[in-house]
Order: sequence, then C-alpha cells, then structure tokens
Amino acid sequence: MQIALFGATGGTGRQVLEQALASGHQVRVLLRDPTKLEPAPGLTLVCGDVLDPAATRRCVEGSQAVICLLGSGVGSAPVEALGTQSILDAMTTHGVHRLIAVTSMGVGDSREQVSAEFQRAMDTVLQPIIAAKTEQERLIQNSGLDWTIVRPGGLSDGPRTGNYRSSNERSLMAGLISRADVAEFVLHQLTDATNLNQCVAVT
Repeated sequence: MQIALFGATGGTGRQVLEQALASGHQVRVLLRDPTKLEPAPGLTLVCGDVLDPAATRRCVEGSQAVICLLGSGVGSAPVEALGTQSILDAMTTHGVHRLIAVTSMGVGDSREQVSAEFQRAMDTVLQPIIAAKTEQERLIQNSGLDWTIVRPGGLSDGPRTGNYRSSNERSLMAGLISRADVAEFVLHQLTDATNLNQCVAVT
C-alpha cells in the first residue's frame, strides 16, 4: 500500500515507518530536514513543512492512506490542529479517504480514562497540547473521511510485544504501552474496518 506518513521522526513515527517498510508498504514522508531519516527501499522523502499546503499535497498525492502522528513538545507551538487541517485539505484535493491519526488517552471524551495526576497536567503544563489535540480530533471527526483515531496510554520505548488491549469503550483505563506496539496497532487499521470512524484507546 502507498502510505503518506506525517510525524515520522518522532518516537512512534519511527516505529510506524520501520514496521511499514518491513511489511512491504511504500511510504512517503514529509519532513523539514531530510537528513533526519536514512534512505531505505520503499521510502520516499518529501522535503517541506506540514503547514505548507503545497508540500503536504505533494506528500499525499498518489497515496491510498494517510497516517498522522503529529506531536508537539511542551513549550513549543502546538502543530496538531493546523497541521491536520492541512493534511485533510490535501486528502480532499487528491481523493484520499483513509486516515489513521494518533492522539492520546485523555483527549476529548477520554478524560476520565487517565489518572488524576495526568488530568492535573492536562489542565496546566499540557493544556496547549491537549487543546490542539482536541481540536485535531474535532476536525477529523467532521472531515467526512474514513478515519480512525488511535489514543494510546502512556508511551514507553519497550519492544514490540503484541500484548496490549484496545477498545472504544470508556471503561478502559490508561496504562503503559510501547511505541512499537502502538505502531503495530496503527498499521493493522489499514486493513481492518472494525474501528472505522471510531476513537479507540490502546494500552
């Protein structure tokens, strides 16, 4: 499958890219600094910024699905909502319908699925990021596309285990999950319609 991948240089993004290429997918990645990724068979690097509509369209063109892993660090200007709108516009332009986006448990209607400590962080130091992710989810849900929003629990750099739970029920509470396992789950959504137009927690 031809995949357009946004956020490939983050921890989870690198896992998605590695597993996608290992599975034989063709992946187009948009990034500002092409030296951050090594060339690999099946990988096409598109130089540019997700906030640049022309660059985003170049990355999406010819793809069968889009995976969005945009993220922002504490203290930086959140890019999730603005970047996602750019991606949605590019998908509409090129007639690409399948979108898998990764946000976080705690966003939107999943607030009660995270600990009280994390909720306090959401209301203070993480507030701008949570607000951007909340708007990101709203944009996706109103896009008219075939979307799945994946909300991981706490992320770790552990190995790929396949030992995790997923659910769109709000009774599933957040726990640690490796970025490698999140990547496996994300890629599984490409060929599984079970979670179509759903927000699904994975932990």
